[in-house]
Amino acid sequence: MASWAGLSPSIVEYFEGEDSYRCGYCKNESGSRSNGMWAHSMTVQDYQDLIDRGWRRSGKYVYKPVMNQTCCPQYTIRCRPLQFQPSKSHKKVLKKMLKFLAKGEISKGNCEDEPMEPTMEETVAGDFALINKLDIQCDLKTLSDDLKESFESEEKKKGKSPKKEESKELIQSQRIEEKLGSGEPSHPIKMHMAPKPGKGADLSKPPCRKAKEIRKERKRLKLMQQSPAGELEGFQAQGEPPSLFPPKANKSNQPKSLEDLIFESLPENASHKLEVRLVPVSFEDPEFKSSFSQSFSLYVKYQMAIHQDPPDECGKTEFTRFLCSSPLEAENPPHGPDCGYGSFHQQYWLDGRIIAVGVIDILPYCVSSVYLYYDPDYSFLSLGVYSALREIGFTRQLHQKTSQLNYYYMGFYIHSCPKMKYKLCFLWTQSQSRKTGARWRIGLGL
Repeated sequence: MASWAGLSPSIVEYFEGEDSYRCGYCKNESGSRSNGMWAHSMTVQDYQDLIDRGWRRSGKYVYKPVMNQTCCPQYTIRCRPLQFQPSKSHKKVLKKMLKFLAKGEISKGNCEDEPMEPTMEETVAGDFALINKLDIQCDLKTLSDDLKESFESEEKKKGKSPKKEESKELIQSQRIEEKLGSGEPSHPIKMHMAPKPGKGADLSKPPCRKAKEIRKERKRLKLMQQSPAGELEGFQAQGEPPSLFPPKANKSNQPKSLEDLIFESLPENASHKLEVRLVPVSFEDPEFKSSFSQSFSLYVKYQMAIHQDPPDECGKTEFTRFLCSSPLEAENPPHGPDCGYGSFHQQYWLDGRIIAVGVIDILPYCVSSVYLYYDPDYSFLSLGVYSALREIGFTRQLHQKTSQLNYYYMGFYIHSCPKMKYKLCFLWTQSQSRKTGARWRIGLGL
């Protein structure tokens, strides 16, 4: 493999044949099959080329599943951080962390178990023109039927026919729909008019309205507040009765960026302080060396509580070989990120102690997530999802200095493994379709 100029070449020991071993996902004793090699040292560019072809590392062991033979095919997946928009579930996790840091609030339930698939409400968000044409028009039709039924029943009681005013109401309905941007007129909307004087009505009170009608109007006006300025006033000018719920002041339609949600300012008297430190994986680095003991203790606690590993499988030797030994040679090219390329630990310090560690590789074109372990006592903070969002934000930060660094690799995805379904939510990108309203597609790696 080609290496960068001035750097030592990669040194690997290829294992001939296919390795067969117990699958950690379906528990098949010999169903997992892969090709592998031991990397004594490797340049970050060589490893970038490998993961783009479906290889991954575990410590210094680099392997690639044999897709047509292994029991659980593993697909390389990656997120596009520059196009990433946090979903409603992601925002809940970020807000939960902010509330905990600001006020010490601990939410009920564990968001790690919440479904991460996008909801229908999230799917249609952001395309107001289509919402106008589809949702509001359907809402007007439904409202028209409800009001028609109510109006006819009242007229029957009084012995009158509603046909006299139908042409006038139809014109009014058509004007309203034309203002909303619908191409074709819908069914007429029959408006409840204020009772005429002398009919026994109390003019000091507003006309009675159905609760269902009020809810529908509030929903419609809420959607219209996202439209260009002046459209809401035009709608009311066409004869729509004033809402009982005054619209809020106009706000920007631009959603908050991921950085805005992560780094939202905290009060001076915040209950907790969170700090994220990027530490090179090297025993020659003083910060890595000084935090090793605390980091190892956290790993043992996580493996025993979350994965039910026995203590003899969580020793320092296993921890070092798995998460502290890396074949990647640290590189600091002039046009690279300030932290350089190589393997790192992102340590999450809460009030002076480590509660989570994300093991990552920073490569020429991506940030690759290797592993995450955290304190089970803080599971209520959904640290798995939170750390992934922080790593996506970190990738965007690195891109500002190194423009070719565009991707966030999330490890393998196994479709038959329910625990990996959460990864899909980080890959959804929204594209608009006039026929279907909105269409979701998945971004898979190479």
